[in-house]
Amino acid sequence: MELITTTEQLAAVCARLARHPFVTVDTEFLRETTYYPLLCVVQLASAEEAVVVDSLAEGIDLKPFFDLMADEKVLKVFHAARQDIEIVWHLAGIVPHPVFDTQVAAMVLGYGDSIAYDQLVARITGHKLDKTHRFTDWSRRPLTQEQSAYALADVTHLRDVFTALDADLQKRKRADWVSEEMEILTSPSTYNAPPERAWERLKTRVRKPRELAVLMEVAAWREREAQTRDVPRSRVLKDDAIGDIATHAPTTLEKLAHLRSLPKGFDRSRWGQDIVEAVKRGVDRDPATLPKLDKPRGNNNGAATVELLKVLLRMTSEKHAVASKVIATVDDLEQIAADDAADVAAMHGWRRELFGESALALKHGKLALAIEKGRVIGTERK
Repeated sequence: MELITTTEQLAAVCARLARHPFVTVDTEFLRETTYYPLLCVVQLASAEEAVVVDSLAEGIDLKPFFDLMADEKVLKVFHAARQDIEIVWHLAGIVPHPVFDTQVAAMVLGYGDSIAYDQLVARITGHKLDKTHRFTDWSRRPLTQEQSAYALADVTHLRDVFTALDADLQKRKRADWVSEEMEILTSPSTYNAPPERAWERLKTRVRKPRELAVLMEVAAWREREAQTRDVPRSRVLKDDAIGDIATHAPTTLEKLAHLRSLPKGFDRSRWGQDIVEAVKRGVDRDPATLPKLDKPRGNNNGAATVELLKVLLRMTSEKHAVASKVIATVDDLEQIAADDAADVAAMHGWRRELFGESALALKHGKLALAIEKGRVIGTERK
């Protein structure tokens, strides 16, 4: 096992790794007290070696690692790659490419929804991973041998997992399915989220244009504030407080003070006036510039259609051994129930062939669901 602590060591190992068709990659980071993740450790492995990179080592320059991540001749293999890629994007302004995500591949091959790495390793290799250091503080130094061994296991077993999944994808002719997902995962637009779009991540439901406008402005303010202070969003303002502000639209500090979702005295803090100003900007926005609010889909027929589509989705998932989550989401089903031309993933590409066409047939009475020998089956109706 090699612990990389200097730029020279990192450059040498990355040069060796670049000679291989693929490398497995993982990161250990902390983000409990910051907005941006603090990269603490990088693990890398080829078929011939595996190393742990101390990314907090004094004076180390991670440029050789970032160059490897951008090398088009080397496939980068991750498990649940989103956060790892986000870190590289933040630190270097690049998205690793090409990429293979074993979690996505596992879903396409029927291993269940978002299977954890240790479970996937156990099912494919039979090896039981040590979870002792799962919640360790990776920013503390020096790293122990036990920590380094734990970190290495995340990339050494990943080699075997990747090899097995890739072979199965080729055998079942589903490699293109994963490739479609990787295009989304490696698109810069996936990670380039301006504060103006921060409201989209909130689960708060708003019903009126004015509420939406205030929600958008306050969420954008919180995002900028969290970025500037490098603290988690919730340290600035909790989600439920933003929803409360959007509903009541307090345009004065006195009105802001009446909201129970805010800590006592928040209106007298230096952020109170900022929030009031954000609310005013929202109130003053032209409704024509706002995104359209989703129309309620709460009628009984619509709800019943969604329930039938859920059954069809479950049947399709079991029949083709593909995780239902990767085929369609509940939101997809709701939109399909409301609109035949719904622009959702389930109605494009391999998903439409596998599920979307059947969903429309079921919706229009051309497909019926029945139970035969304890299993749900679909039958065509004339």
